[in-house]
Amino acid sequence: MTRLLPATLAAALLFGLPACAPPADPPEFVTLAPGDIRYLPPGETLRAGYPVPPPARTARFPQGLRIMKRQVSQAEYLRCVQAGGCKAAPGASAAASGLPAVGINWNDAQDYAAWLSASTGLALRLPTYAEWAYASGLLAPGASDADARSADDRAQQWLRMYEEDSLRPAIEDGTPQAFGAHGTNPNGLQDMQGNVWEWTQDCHVRRHLDMADGETPNCGIRVAAGRHIAYIPDFIREPKNGGCSVGPAPANVGLRLVMDIGQ
Repeated sequence: MTRLLPATLAAALLFGLPACAPPADPPEFVTLAPGDIRYLPPGETLRAGYPVPPPARTARFPQGLRIMKRQVSQAEYLRCVQAGGCKAAPGASAAASGLPAVGINWNDAQDYAAWLSASTGLALRLPTYAEWAYASGLLAPGASDADARSADDRAQQWLRMYEEDSLRPAIEDGTPQAFGAHGTNPNGLQDMQGNVWEWTQDCHVRRHLDMADGETPNCGIRVAAGRHIAYIPDFIREPKNGGCSVGPAPANVGLRLVMDIGQ
């Protein structure tokens, strides 16, 4: 008779971990109602070689969205390290269950999502930028074409917020704070516009509006979301050759996962 493997044993086989490794507890998720959102796609948009605002796009979520209430904590990430599924991150502490994990590059975030998926039996991954924007409440769900200008207005607000952040005391700049220190948005999610930035699935894209097939993705640069959008290199830990993405991951970037609907 065929028997299914327990999640912990499946994780052990997948990552070469000890079969006695304890299973990870699933984080708390918030389920958002179905809807849609108009947003400005991340990246660089050009016309005749000059930067221009990108055309707004609409993302639809007919089944809603399920996303973590908060970012992954240092203690949670450390469990992945101890189990052999993730590379070590500076500052991760078993006692720091109330602080976000940082010093994590994009591939580390992918490894954590894969490990936690195998350990819990859930289908977990990084959000797309559109999913993150929908969850953040930065743009109004269900906005009509008449409200498309809100996406451009929001881009200007991000620029203002970036300028304001640069003028704040250094102690506030990128220092991880306790979960909830930056509030809870109307969707019930903590720190969507504060604390640390969060990796998304998206690559940086250069768009030429006056060219056919004018989109060129650069997946050595990833989109991070937070107080404003940011474009950050992968930060490869052990490269075979040099490059601008070599080096330690920044100390103000963490992650938050989504769960595929149906789980």
